[in-house]
Amino acid sequence: MSEYKTLFLNEKDSVAVALSDIPAEVEVVVKADSKEFRVKILEPILFGHKFAIRAISQGEDILKYGEVIGAAVVPIDVGEHVHVHNLEGKRGRGDKVV
Repeated sequence: MSEYKTLFLNEKDSVAVALSDIPAEVEVVVKADSKEFRVKILEPILFGHKFAIRAISQGEDILKYGEVIGAAVVPIDVGEHVHVHNLEGKRGRGDKVV
């Protein structure tokens, strides 16, 4: 088990944040409150970027720090990078209510 640091603040979150670059194919542990997830990283995750800690269905809200940050535009696998290629932001759009 590798010791890459991550940020995971709310057990309801669907993503965690990498606090250092994380290479593909390593397993990381993310913890918040009473929840702990072991996640195999599927692709390189750069510092400050998000990765899925559970499977996220297309159209499902994505939560970070206990808040909705967007919706999945495609299904997202556990350990997959979550960014503009698979997440549509909802904040500040004006045409969608969060």
